Amino acid sequence: MALRNLFKFFFPGALILLAAVAFIQLDFFQKWYNPVMHFYPYTVYLVGILLGWRFNRSRLLFAIIVLVISDRILAHFPLLMERVQGNNHLIVNVLSVLLPLNLILLSVIQERGILTIRGIGRLGLIFIQPVIVYALILDNDIRIFKVLNHQFFNISGLTAAHLTQPILLIFFLSAIFLIIRFVLKSGVMDSGFFWALLAAFLALAARSPGSHSTFYFATAGLILVISVLEASYMMAFRDELTGLPGRRALQEAFLKLTSSYTIAMVDIDHFKKLNDRHGHDVGDQVLRMVGSRLAKVGGGGKVFRYGGEEFTIVFSGRSVKETFKIADNLRRTIARNPFVIRSKKRPRKKPENLKSVPRSEKKVTIKVSIGMAERCDRYPTPQEVMKAADKALYRAKNSGRNCIRTAGSSSR
Repeated sequence: MALRNLFKFFFPGALILLAAVAFIQLDFFQKWYNPVMHFYPYTVYLVGILLGWRFNRSRLLFAIIVLVISDRILAHFPLLMERVQGNNHLIVNVLSVLLPLNLILLSVIQERGILTIRGIGRLGLIFIQPVIVYALILDNDIRIFKVLNHQFFNISGLTAAHLTQPILLIFFLSAIFLIIRFVLKSGVMDSGFFWALLAAFLALAARSPGSHSTFYFATAGLILVISVLEASYMMAFRDELTGLPGRRALQEAFLKLTSSYTIAMVDIDHFKKLNDRHGHDVGDQVLRMVGSRLAKVGGGGKVFRYGGEEFTIVFSGRSVKETFKIADNLRRTIARNPFVIRSKKRPRKKPENLKSVPRSEKKVTIKVSIGMAERCDRYPTPQEVMKAADKALYRAKNSGRNCIRTAGSSSR
């Protein structure tokens, strides 16, 4: 689980940002830079807006708008600076505060639609920020921004980013916040906002505003677009409760099967009674427990959540004879390890005095029935093999449960 979360954190955001930095810094890519800039930012922004609008992903749409506004402000930096005297870094400083704060806000809010009261309110909040700042600049009321030029430490290395120390602190705290949020939530969008924040930092830390800033802003947008696509893929192909691949992923796996494979259908015995007696929360915990045990099946088997209390195991390149013992060991392991139903009065955190903890925990033995079938002339397609395995499963349940039956056999 930790390794999977680590991969989720770095992919695809870190890979995209690393490629963007290489594209900017390496001389090998310089001949393609100008042609790419003719379409890259506009394509990313347009795709992000259309994707956010079409699939009602308000966080993506609003984040793209924030990035476009930031990009355009920096693009018109010289014109804006004519309004300001005595503070050459004012525009960049203000933008460097508002941009990470907006990304942080968008990372934590829930999807509430775009053309809704909340959606319109959030959109208005985004657009009113540059108006207020510009009004203050026109009135030459910039005293509120002077604190952004304060230097806490005399460290020469901090000037390499061309941003003041308060700005660096804001980006640092924002990055820490997004890392902590990812650790707690493990969401693809949480990691996406983190890497988008770093891309925005590189845009603002550029030595001078210009096309490099636009490139990094567009890269931040690209990271968010890919993160939304990745999150949508996971919602469609991975079961949210157990974390296992879902039915759509199973159908894709069927397309990759060769001429030899075995399919096992697994069903939790008396699951409905357990749900009725102990509640759906306990039922969900049992599903997660069984799913985690099945995921360790070994023998090259891949586990899928088929639906309800049913799971599917696909053994590619193996026969029933080769996988029967593997499945039976899995069945025995689940039955040997009882599920503990924790007391409702049990505290969430470990207390200092363990004697005060209620000991009314119950242990429930969880058992599964399994039906297996392999590809043969009688069952030439994955769908037919799975149907045969499902029929074998029903024979197992009718034979007293907690056992395995195979297609074409009533006693094994």
